[in-house]
Amino acid sequence: MTDILSSSANVNQQGRLYVVATPIGNLGDLSHRVIQTLSTVDLIACEDTRHTKKLCRHLNISTPLVSYFREREQEKAETLLEMLRAGKHIALVSDAGTPAICDPGAVLVKKARAAGIDIEAISGPSALATALSIAGLTQSKFFFGGFLPANSTERKRFLKEVSALPFTLIFYESPHRVRATLVDMEVILGNRQAQLFRELTKIYEECLEGPLAALQERVKNGVKGELVLIVQGAKPQSKEKPDNLEDLLLWYRDELHSSLKQAVSSIASDLELPRSQVYKKALSVWQKIL
Repeated sequence: MTDILSSSANVNQQGRLYVVATPIGNLGDLSHRVIQTLSTVDLIACEDTRHTKKLCRHLNISTPLVSYFREREQEKAETLLEMLRAGKHIALVSDAGTPAICDPGAVLVKKARAAGIDIEAISGPSALATALSIAGLTQSKFFFGGFLPANSTERKRFLKEVSALPFTLIFYESPHRVRATLVDMEVILGNRQAQLFRELTKIYEECLEGPLAALQERVKNGVKGELVLIVQGAKPQSKEKPDNLEDLLLWYRDELHSSLKQAVSSIASDLELPRSQVYKKALSVWQKIL
């Protein structure tokens, strides 16, 4: 890492922005480079100063902290950018993992890059990469959707947009919302295979595996910790999607291997037909053998 100059020696130069990854659970994942950076910059911009203060106290770091949270990200980014222009070296951290990946930071990084500020990544833990490394996936392609919308209607709409992707789907999710998300996923995606990782790198690290319906049951009494959800992608489509109701129902059944419930929901939405009408037709069509 480039030696960090003191602010007094940097009066006529722009500062440098360090994007610093911090542990997602196990403090043993802290690197010497992270500790050196946080110890020698002029300021640490953090998602939650209370959280980062505990980390700094553990490391005996006395660098000043400033909050940089999503609700005031635009305003805070401008303030920090002026400090960078004035020669201050700033470390950007989130509560856990790598900043700007579903955490605040992207706005500041974009503004700093546009302003010609030097930006250096201090790499380290990421829940996404950690989960992927132990998921046992043989397909290298995946779609990362971050956090799904909190509203069920918006969540279903988003899932529908990615339902046909032939890549593994990966999301972050919160404990209080995960069961509702799994229910919506079964409705839109069908009962696909999935993995739910929780408390990665911590004492109670766990991976729940199985069909989406089974995972719903396993979390029905609640679950704690940060969560990463990995869901099987859509199977390749071998035939062109038909446009009449009966053939479309058979296509969902035989090509996408959808459940009746999922097919009815998707087709009713696509064709703007009443669900009751589609369901009635599906009951007769679903038993047909091609």
